[in-house]
Amino acid sequence: MVSSTPSYLFLLVIFLLSFFVPDNVSGAHRETNKNANQISQDSQERRNHPYFDKSASKNVTALLGKTAYLNCRVKSLGNKTVSWVRHRDIHLLTVGRYTYTSDQRFRAVHQPHSEDWTLQVKYPQHRDTGIYECQISTTPHMSHYVHLNVVEPMTDIVGAPDLYIDHGSTINLTCVIKYSPEPPAYIFWNHNDAIISYDSPRGGVNVLTEKGETTVSFLLLQKARPTDTGRYQCNPSNAQPKAVMVHVLNGEYPAAMQHGGEAQLRVSQKYSLLICVCFFLLVK
Repeated sequence: MVSSTPSYLFLLVIFLLSFFVPDNVSGAHRETNKNANQISQDSQERRNHPYFDKSASKNVTALLGKTAYLNCRVKSLGNKTVSWVRHRDIHLLTVGRYTYTSDQRFRAVHQPHSEDWTLQVKYPQHRDTGIYECQISTTPHMSHYVHLNVVEPMTDIVGAPDLYIDHGSTINLTCVIKYSPEPPAYIFWNHNDAIISYDSPRGGVNVLTEKGETTVSFLLLQKARPTDTGRYQCNPSNAQPKAVMVHVLNGEYPAAMQHGGEAQLRVSQKYSLLICVCFFLLVK
């Protein structure tokens, strides 16, 4: 007959060891389960409650007078509604797909089955700059703030309002367009209200344009002559024009130049040299 003593001893050892399991081990196990349950509960609540998709609800910079769109993307909206409120005067603008303001420049835009609730602002003005609040009709309501910045591009010509150029030198007119949300689609130059033709019989006419956050257009006229004297105007597609008076000199130095034109002439000559070098490197 086989003795069962070893089996009893093994069970007794297991029973005794159970009393010596460290509390931190069992506690860590309980904490892990608690965290897992919390994550699962949070995920469930997130699926059941609306929330903002902030990656698609960003601040907007708009061009003065050009329609702006402020977007608010809401996930899991359910039976709640989305409203837009102008923050500076707590003025209710839209609720759902309906517009609640007498200012007809504002309109609610929403496509069926879409998560995007958009506030359209037609002909935005400087006074429209500020914070707009996208609200969800929860209790208490949820809010996401979108900042609208209405900007007006600025056009400037280096050395304006007058430039003095020596006869036979290169005329370089530098037009700078700043504070534009997007580069101008085109820029054209006028001389005495006539559009400058780059293939005119005069020859030696070139335009270089570098587009970016700040757009710069260079008008180059080689071998300046008296007929080049006059009013030149830079006309960007998305900004106000800017003009400069160019005086081609034939050895004379008028009083206006002596009292301040010399600094402008030096600036113009420096830019002319720089642009000429860049131009010849490009065409080389």
